[in-house]
Amino acid sequence: MSISDWRYLLRRMSALARRGWSSLRARGWRATLSRARVHLQPRVADTGAPLWFPPAAPFAPFTVPHSDAPAVSIIIPVYNHLAHTLACLRALAAHPPALACEIIVVDDAGTGDETPQVLPQVAGLRYHRRARNGGFIAACTDGIALARGHYVVLLNNDTVPQPGWLDALIGTFATHPRAGLVGAQLLYPDGRLQESGGIVFADGSAWSYGRFESPSDPRYAYVREVDYVSGAALAIPRDLLERIGGLDARYAPAYYEDTDLAFAVRASGHQVLVQPAARVVHDEGTSHGTDTGSGIKAYQVRNRAVFAEKWAGVLGQHLPVGSVPAPALLHRRQRQVLILDEAVPQPDRDSGSLRQYNLIRLLLEGGAHVVFVPTARAHGGRHTEALQRLGVETWHAPQLGSLAGWLRQHGARFHAVMMVRHHVADAALPLLRRHAPGARTVFDTVDLHYLRERRGAEVAGDAAGLRAAERTRKRELSVMARSDVTVLVSSAERALLRADAPGVQVELLSNLHEVAATSPGWAARRDVVFVGGFGHPPNTDAMHWFIGEVFPRIRARLPDLRFHCIGADVPDALRALAATQPGVEIHGHVPELAPYMEGARVAVAPLRFGAGVKGKINLSMAHGQPVVATACAVEGMHLREGEDVLVADEAEAFAAAVVRLHEDEALWSRLSANGLRNVAEHFSLEAARDTVRRVFLD
Repeated sequence: MSISDWRYLLRRMSALARRGWSSLRARGWRATLSRARVHLQPRVADTGAPLWFPPAAPFAPFTVPHSDAPAVSIIIPVYNHLAHTLACLRALAAHPPALACEIIVVDDAGTGDETPQVLPQVAGLRYHRRARNGGFIAACTDGIALARGHYVVLLNNDTVPQPGWLDALIGTFATHPRAGLVGAQLLYPDGRLQESGGIVFADGSAWSYGRFESPSDPRYAYVREVDYVSGAALAIPRDLLERIGGLDARYAPAYYEDTDLAFAVRASGHQVLVQPAARVVHDEGTSHGTDTGSGIKAYQVRNRAVFAEKWAGVLGQHLPVGSVPAPALLHRRQRQVLILDEAVPQPDRDSGSLRQYNLIRLLLEGGAHVVFVPTARAHGGRHTEALQRLGVETWHAPQLGSLAGWLRQHGARFHAVMMVRHHVADAALPLLRRHAPGARTVFDTVDLHYLRERRGAEVAGDAAGLRAAERTRKRELSVMARSDVTVLVSSAERALLRADAPGVQVELLSNLHEVAATSPGWAARRDVVFVGGFGHPPNTDAMHWFIGEVFPRIRARLPDLRFHCIGADVPDALRALAATQPGVEIHGHVPELAPYMEGARVAVAPLRFGAGVKGKINLSMAHGQPVVATACAVEGMHLREGEDVLVADEAEAFAAAVVRLHEDEALWSRLSANGLRNVAEHFSLEAARDTVRRVFLD
């Protein structure tokens, strides 16, 4: 090791020792030990996209995104450090947002480099130079006065915004209507997490939550309320910023103005959120260094006292100094609800997932903090990210090890635990009794598996299948007996359980759908559609029967009619059958169902066995699309034959019903209107709200 290496090591150790001693005095030994562990632990790989940096190159004029009618005004205060500013602007230019925006650079009268000569050459940039140096707050305030967008974004010049950051940041206001201030997830250039929202303790001191950890760690990767967000990258509606008086000048020239802003936004009745999907690399300390003993950075110490005095009445409710922030503490004022399932829901692929996704939405709207643990431990890609954007603490490997170990650490914080499907519940119940003894255990059947298996075996004439269904029945009933509440989706299943398990406490929570505000009428539609995943045996059987026996009869009467078969995992045998039938189009999985729900005139549900409530019927009716179904398919759905739905079980009768509904505008219109009413009354989110509160939150 060279002399320079030894010098670096000594300086590094000396700095760590000073910071450790300072932390011991300010935060206590528990919090200090927690931070030390982070420094010493092995790095955990980030599951997000690789970080993007602009290539180093001499300056040449380029163009940044700009608009004369911006939705967003990005304000970048600068004081020298031209290289950082250009890197930030090049990142914005390389990956322009979908939103119309303007970029305003406010030069705080810097004199140390060529910023005044270079930045006017960047096309589309609004460059404003102050007459005299006033500090960060003064520069931001000038930029806010120049802003024309509905939203104001404050962005440090020592940042490199990652692709998609702005659309994710601003999109948070649509998915979280109470949001008033949203901050990005800040990363170090080496990919480690710098901050995923901030914690403010009772004395006004702050903690950068997640510092030096993996940015994809489940504890830091979901949208959540925070005490503050860093002014390095935040967004706020411009009218709200004006109503609360902008940045408080008492913190001039800099530090604690962003923390104060967050407290003011919260005092106005809005939420302060961090959006981890908005990733911004921040070269912390570029402008003012990290030494709080001298220079501008010293104002951080002074302004903490100013802040603590201003917000003394609020700070008493915050965590005491020395606390080690963790999800259990951060959500201590909420009901915490755990959901255990094999994998995260995929609402664009199956109706059970859509029901679960909408249940989660209802829990969040009810004020709960929802935690999702997939027992298979896999990261579900965009579906995991969708839950995190809702605000769900969603776990996965490598941070999620064994379920037993995870529950040992986290189980005590839960008010209720929902176990989805009997095989998940059977394995989880003993662990929950040990590690979450205070939690209400809720068994979600999704559908009665033993009933579906029994009916499938009866249709196939399978004696071995009947014996397997009986074994499933015993397992399901055993789980029900050991759970506090069993959730069913169908009144028909509830009636069956009165005989099979009369002592079980049962609640009805059926499919959950949003009713379309408007839907195209009869004349704007044509053709027939089926939606259903083919990992579900009843769907495969239904399509073999419909394509092979029913659709040829329909096609004989309506020779131009097309049939659209939609669903993931289509078996080869079904594709081969479809190829022999003119007019049949096998689409497989489609990312967006709305064009088929609003374009096809008739939906079919030709199920010959199954259980539960059929999401495919609810989905069609929620879009004003009438349905022809079998008696099995409409079981327990509060539907009247001839008024809400057409029902037929034989091939000829089913074909005749489809033809009649497709051609009779008056019949179609009556069933369309009644189907919408049925979903609103029995299968909407509003219809389920009281049940969700009673089962999970009371």
